[in-house]
Amino acid sequence: MITLLAFVGALALLVVFHEYGHYWVARRCGVKVLRFSLGFGKVIYRKQFAVNGTEWVISAIPLGGYVKMLDEREGEVAAAELSMAFNRKPVLQRMAIVVAGPLANLLLAVLLYWVLFIHGLPGLKPVLGEVPTGTPAASAQMQAGETILSVNGVTIPSWQEMRWELMTLALQKDKVKIEAQSADGRHLTHLLDVSNLQADDLDGEFLD
Repeated sequence: MITLLAFVGALALLVVFHEYGHYWVARRCGVKVLRFSLGFGKVIYRKQFAVNGTEWVISAIPLGGYVKMLDEREGEVAAAELSMAFNRKPVLQRMAIVVAGPLANLLLAVLLYWVLFIHGLPGLKPVLGEVPTGTPAASAQMQAGETILSVNGVTIPSWQEMRWELMTLALQKDKVKIEAQSADGRHLTHLLDVSNLQADDLDGEFLD
């Protein structure tokens, strides 16, 4: 359910940016926008502001959206509003309005990548699952639920970081000091024997 809601939320964000790109450029070009809709199908919410007359709508099927503009090809247009019809605008302005949607999504992608670049992505916490017998972790008496705190003194914030440290230390064919915290909060120290790891093991799971 959470995955579905996340998908709908992400899709809604993309649609809003895409359609708002069309809307914003259309308004800058003097085109009257009749409706801005998030979703298709039956209208479940609508709001209209007197400033520009645009009707803002949320519809029942959240799988897209649209911006409806004043256009003589879609219905009769009052003489006083002909200058605001999409089809009456110069070709370059019409092209700009059409391209604005995809361009808005491109700008959103750049913004999101920039945010991820600045703040980074949270990695998976290095918490042990089931520890199979016969593995280096089992030999070191490591147990399920333990959170890895450090490897040879290097703080470990994520599985990726731990895997990288172990890959590096495995080349030295020695024992590795693992600082961990048990599920009930106790501080633990383990010596993990990586002396028998072969080159082919470096891409595998070290602890299970």
